[in-house]
Amino acid sequence: MNARDSSIRLSELLRREHHAMAAFLVALADFDAKRLWAELGYPSLFTYLNRELGLSKSAAFYRKTAAELIQRFPELVEPLEDGKLCLSTVGELAQVLTPENRYEVIPRFLHLSKQEARSVVAELKPVERPPRREVVTTVRVAAPPPARDPEPAAALELGARATACVIAPGSPAELVDAKVATRTVNDPISRTTPPTFEPLTADLRRMHLTITKRFEAKVADARDALSHSHPGASTEVILEAALDLLLDRAKKRKGLVEKPRRARRPSKPDHLPAQVKRAVWVRDGGCCQWALENGGVCGSRHRLQYDHIQPKALGGPSTIENVRLLCARHNLLAARKIFGDAWMDRYAPARKATAVTGRRDAGSAGARFDVPASALTGPP
Repeated sequence: MNARDSSIRLSELLRREHHAMAAFLVALADFDAKRLWAELGYPSLFTYLNRELGLSKSAAFYRKTAAELIQRFPELVEPLEDGKLCLSTVGELAQVLTPENRYEVIPRFLHLSKQEARSVVAELKPVERPPRREVVTTVRVAAPPPARDPEPAAALELGARATACVIAPGSPAELVDAKVATRTVNDPISRTTPPTFEPLTADLRRMHLTITKRFEAKVADARDALSHSHPGASTEVILEAALDLLLDRAKKRKGLVEKPRRARRPSKPDHLPAQVKRAVWVRDGGCCQWALENGGVCGSRHRLQYDHIQPKALGGPSTIENVRLLCARHNLLAARKIFGDAWMDRYAPARKATAVTGRRDAGSAGARFDVPASALTGPP
């Protein structure tokens, strides 16, 4: 079975899953409306789902919420059948949906993730008097747990290495989530998991962040350095100023500046002019343009690279028409499609595919993989 056949089969299975879930929720709504769970001796629908059907408490809560909402708003069944709404999104929708706003609000939750749905909820039902203060607290290490429980022990070891926890805009220190408080820079989770932003209003977010003592000192130094231009600045203002500098530097590297320098004669034959980079970035919208079979594009904004459609090693010009944006994964795939796996493995082994930097492109494989461009006239 090839990739397209597998995709068709998965699409059909997913369609059945959506229909089955919608049918289950409709039946559950009828079951709840008649209070049949009480006839079976259960005090609530939630308890029935958890104990009788064996669902986890989280799964039971989402299905209970969806069933209750369907009783009031039957029009939710259709988007559930089509997969436009998921259970976690319905849980957020339930907080703001009313008979008066149903036709306006329901479409806003279609195709959203839970985090995106929470942002809509924060806009429609903002937190009253959202906290704006910052709280810095030392992570306290509790007494060591019994030796037979290795997971808490590991968490305590991580907590012992943590030095400070910054919450901005803050909440009382005692409400800091234990999992957040024990994460440090040595914890693999903190290196790979994006920060969590809790929506408070349409504009405000709360972020929990565990930092090192070194980071704390840098924030203090930055506040002193900006004391003239930003007197009394909050940590948010300081960090935003630093991020602005970082983003401006990234734009300059890509040639995306408001007043670009006058184009100069390239000093190297493989030089990609800044005006070409700038035009390509604007044209491609700052996202990967790798074509998908369904007619769309990859759209990733992570580790983007400039790729020559006709490789420079094969005489491709550094023009706007011949250059596109690709993510690192698709850039390497483009090179493999042109030069072949056997040839590329000599310079870009598969085990190094995820470690490719974002400065060179597959079209200039000779430069990117330290291969002489003159050698890349084709597989030997």
